[in-house]
Amino acid sequence: MSLALDKPRSPRRPAARRGNGELYSWLFMRLSGLLLVILVLGHLFIMNILDGGIHRINFGFVAGRWASPFWQFWDLAMLWLAQIHGGNGVRTIINDYARKDATRFWLKMLLYVSMVLIIALGTFVIFTFDPNISN
Repeated sequence: MSLALDKPRSPRRPAARRGNGELYSWLFMRLSGLLLVILVLGHLFIMNILDGGIHRINFGFVAGRWASPFWQFWDLAMLWLAQIHGGNGVRTIINDYARKDATRFWLKMLLYVSMVLIIALGTFVIFTFDPNISN
């Protein structure tokens, strides 16, 4: 009398052969998250608490701030890191929860296109902002 066990079910799709992409993605999430905390808390402190807080924020304040390459880079770094960090998180969620390959593909394409559009538009606004509005 021998006790035989059935073979376990094979996965629906074979495990992907991955390089170090997921490791780099994981590392990026940790480093970008840390940098984003510093950038965002600095931004909130400057905009909401320092020198009268939100009552001083208007078009002139933004124009003066973006006249400096330092603040342009600060806001650009927040934009890029937030978009890529958030997009990477949503990509992970799509990979975890989308069951069909076609659904996964189209959701990720929609995500990538929206990320590129938001990054491009935000970068364009930061670098082409003109404080001299003419009527």
